Amino acid sequence: MMRVLLLTFSMLVICANIELQAQRYFPPLNPQLQWDTLSATTLGWCTENTPALFEYLERSNTKGYLLLYKGKIVLEKYFGTFTKDSAWYWASAGKTLTSVLIGKAQEEKALSLDDKTSKYLGVGWTSMPKEKEDLITIKNQLTMTTGLNDEVSNLDCTDDTCLTYLADAGTRWSYHNAPYTLLEEVLAKATGQTLNAFTTSTLKTKIGMTGSWLKLGYNNVYFSTPRSMARFGLMMLNNGIWNKDTIIKDREYYNAMINRSQVLNPSYGYLWWLNGEGGYMLPGFQFFFNGNLAKDAPEDVISGIGKNGQFVSFSKEHDLVMIRMGQAPDSLGYVPNFYMSDLWKLTMDVACRATSVEESIHVENEPVIMHDDMIRFTSLRKDINRITVYDMNGRSMHMQYNQDPINVGQFPIGVYTVVISSTKGNTNHLIVKK
Repeated sequence: MMRVLLLTFSMLVICANIELQAQRYFPPLNPQLQWDTLSATTLGWCTENTPALFEYLERSNTKGYLLLYKGKIVLEKYFGTFTKDSAWYWASAGKTLTSVLIGKAQEEKALSLDDKTSKYLGVGWTSMPKEKEDLITIKNQLTMTTGLNDEVSNLDCTDDTCLTYLADAGTRWSYHNAPYTLLEEVLAKATGQTLNAFTTSTLKTKIGMTGSWLKLGYNNVYFSTPRSMARFGLMMLNNGIWNKDTIIKDREYYNAMINRSQVLNPSYGYLWWLNGEGGYMLPGFQFFFNGNLAKDAPEDVISGIGKNGQFVSFSKEHDLVMIRMGQAPDSLGYVPNFYMSDLWKLTMDVACRATSVEESIHVENEPVIMHDDMIRFTSLRKDINRITVYDMNGRSMHMQYNQDPINVGQFPIGVYTVVISSTKGNTNHLIVKK
């Protein structure tokens, strides 16, 4: 038996195919056509944790949730009467769309981030003294550092009477909606197009998005299906490129958009929220908090975050795009950063093996996967009689009669062969415990 296993091991080493990064998938531009899916079971993910994720989503008033892996849909769940074709608002997650549009306008030389805002909105767009108003640039609007007074009664109000001086631009970070909203007027003046027209010509038609901006009070709010939001997240995950079409050609702008934009709040880029920066500020507070924005999320997560828990969030390390649309998850009426942290934790409990580089060793068409010292079986069969794990010396280390995960935490580091005995014969699978 030992000779057979050692010979099998040699053949497996020769034939093993260690896959590097698989080509990322992009759905057809026509949203009516099929978006390819992947099975979490086939991927070897921890599907026993899926019910806990879905229960949490339902309990926290979610309408729709999607998880993409390498561009394909692995998890998609809707609640109540909401479906994949239902539209919902992005709220402040839509700020990320505006960030991309500003980059496109600069790319087309319609504006520059260093331009004074008054170049487009005219002198006196605020109630500040002119010398203070002249300090405000488009970049300040992108980074929430305009210095405008955020102690006014209505933070959405874009009237000049609502825009008063508190600090010099660039010296104070404050999540103030009004100066952000005025970026959309800057775009219209700079490009000569309406916000919806510019969004369509530069983004929607190129990645197959649907949806539109609607005026609600002072705010322009984007509405779309969860799948359209997922298309946007996939484009951002893929470095601003859709399939072979480079949407964001200005690489310097793309990189600046999703990295810390100033020293005051290291977890804020150009209207994008950044995890893993070791400190952050939050809307409505002038406190600096130590730690990561979403402590239980992957450190590299980058997110658009909107009121009541609208998320477009992605991790390049794990090749994931996570979308959540819905009502407020609790009675507070806003979304604390710990909600996103909890949601990412539950998501990663399922996507336990999601990586940008595929490390599984595939033998035949029946992969056996090692993750967190657990051997998992991705092809569940009814004809299995026995599963045995052998070390390199042919010694039996474990035997069982089902396809439950096998804990090898106490096994020494090394190479093992998993022999699956069925009514069709035996198949052998190589596993490396690191």
